[in-house]
Amino acid sequence: MAIYKARVLFVEDDSSLGFIIKDSLEENGYEVIYCSDGETGWQQFMRHAFDICLLDVMLPKKDGLTLAAQIRKKNESIPILLLTAVNTDESKIAGFQKGVDDYITKPFNMQELLLRMDVFLKRTQRKQNELSDPVIMGSIGFDFKNLLIITPTERIQLTQREAELLKYFYLNTNKVLKREDILTEIWGKDDYFLGRSMDVFITKLRKYIKGQDGVEIQTIHGVGFKLVV
Repeated sequence: MAIYKARVLFVEDDSSLGFIIKDSLEENGYEVIYCSDGETGWQQFMRHAFDICLLDVMLPKKDGLTLAAQIRKKNESIPILLLTAVNTDESKIAGFQKGVDDYITKPFNMQELLLRMDVFLKRTQRKQNELSDPVIMGSIGFDFKNLLIITPTERIQLTQREAELLKYFYLNTNKVLKREDILTEIWGKDDYFLGRSMDVFITKLRKYIKGQDGVEIQTIHGVGFKLVV
């Protein structure tokens, strides 16, 4: 059901319900970071890159609506679903005004939750994959359509393969990407010689963004790489 091991921020103060939902999400291919209060949820959001947020409304330390508003201020596109036992128009309107995308009313069927999550993730993925407009990474711009890196002082023309590689990094910003996954996605297969070629391309991308603020391609030894923005 999940798209490419999507990472979920799940905040729910009922530990019994929380672990049941967490286990079910993981069984369906999601990576889940579970928190039991809103303040910890916010700390985890700032520490990791997430694909979707599931937030209970009634949370200790920071309620779900406040947390949703903070998340939306930081990230305009991430899907936010609220889990609530209160099914009133007023509560829903309050949530939508905070930037929430949808409500799931308790008690709910797990299959319904999975299907709704899948819809939002697919929608987000389609929008990301288009990259029809230039995007910002730290102090640089990336124009995939025209194969350009735009720095404060120059415009760097990329090859198609360089642009595809940078696009894949961008779509997985702040996530550790395994070497074999990059090779399979960009080159079509995991091969030793293609791996050497990939290293050359990554060296070139690092050269292009060297000295630019707020963007870096890190090597995760023994695993792969990570675009940190």
